[in-house]
Amino acid sequence: MAVSVSGQLVTFSPPPGAVALVGDFTDWRKQQPLPVPAGQPITLTLPRGAWVEYAWLDAAGVAFADPDNAQKSLNPWWPYPRAAVVGEYTRHPLWLAPEATQKGTAQRLTWEGSVFPGTRRAIVYTPHGYMPGTPIPVYYVQDGVAFYRTGKLGEVMDRALEAGLATGAALVFVEPGDRNEEYYLNDRYLNFLTQEVFPRVEGELVTVGERGLWGASLGGLISLYLGSRHPELFSRVVSHSGAFIARPGATDSAGVIDTTGAGEWLLEGLRQTPPTHLKTSLDTGVLEWLTGPNRRMAGLFADLALPHQYREYPSGHNWVTWREALPEAFLYMQG
Repeated sequence: MAVSVSGQLVTFSPPPGAVALVGDFTDWRKQQPLPVPAGQPITLTLPRGAWVEYAWLDAAGVAFADPDNAQKSLNPWWPYPRAAVVGEYTRHPLWLAPEATQKGTAQRLTWEGSVFPGTRRAIVYTPHGYMPGTPIPVYYVQDGVAFYRTGKLGEVMDRALEAGLATGAALVFVEPGDRNEEYYLNDRYLNFLTQEVFPRVEGELVTVGERGLWGASLGGLISLYLGSRHPELFSRVVSHSGAFIARPGATDSAGVIDTTGAGEWLLEGLRQTPPTHLKTSLDTGVLEWLTGPNRRMAGLFADLALPHQYREYPSGHNWVTWREALPEAFLYMQG
C-alpha cells in the first residue's frame, strides 16, 4: 500500500529505490528531504481534511512518482507529485453544483512586447451578455493561462452568476514571460500593464468601473505590491499564497530571486503606509512555507481594520489550494 491514513497519521510506504520523501510537508526542496529509515515506512501527523502532495527521491536525488499511487494532482510544473487525502478534502459548493449553462465570452489578444521582450498574450473573459460600454470591474490576473485553464476562474464566475450569488466582472488573464523577473517587486510590470495591456483591453472590449489585480504566489506578491502603491489605478487585490518573503533585488546564493530568506519587506512597508484604498482577499495553504507571512499580512490588515478577508486551506502551495480558494475570493469581491 502506497499510503495509509489513520486519523491524522499518514504512513508513506517507500517503493524500491526510494531513499527519501519530499512534499508539501518539506516545502518540496526548500527544506531537507525526509530520509527513508532502512526501507521502513515514514509516518507523519497532518491536518484533518488535508490534501497532501508528495514524491520519492532516488539515490541520485531525482524525484519520481509513487508507482503504487495513481492519485495525481493539478500540478503544471512537475509530473511526479502524487496525492494523499487525510479524511476528506472539502470542496466548495460552487464546484459541486452543475456547470453553468450560460458562459462568458473569451477574446484572445497577442502582440509583441516592448517593456519586456517577446510575444505577449492575454485572454479577456467577459460575463454572459456583457455589452461594451457598460462600466464593470476589471481584474488583471497574473499567470493568466494557469488561472484560465487550471484554476478555471472564468468558470467560477459563470457558476456564481448563474446561481445569483454575484455580479459580473471582466477577467483579463495576462500571461507572463519571465515571471520571476516580472513579478518580483518589479515596477516595470506596472509599465507593462499601463502601456501595453490597458490600451488593448479598456475602451473597445470593456469599460472600466474599477480595477483589481489577482494572482498566486509571485503573482500575489506583485498584485499586492502594485495595488497598494497605486490608489489612482487599483482598488481591489486578490492574492493566493502571496510570496511575501521578498525584498527588492534580493537573490540567493545561486543568483535566483529569494523567496525564503529575504524578509517581509512589503509587510513592513504597508505597516508604515496602510493601503486604505484597497479591498483585499488573502488566502494560503497550511502546508507551505508562506503560511506565516500570509497570516502576518492578514493580521496587519485586521489590526488596521482594512477591508479584507483571510482564509486558510488544508493543502500546500499548489493549484488544488488555489482552485478551491477561487470561489470565496470571487464571492468576496463580487458577491
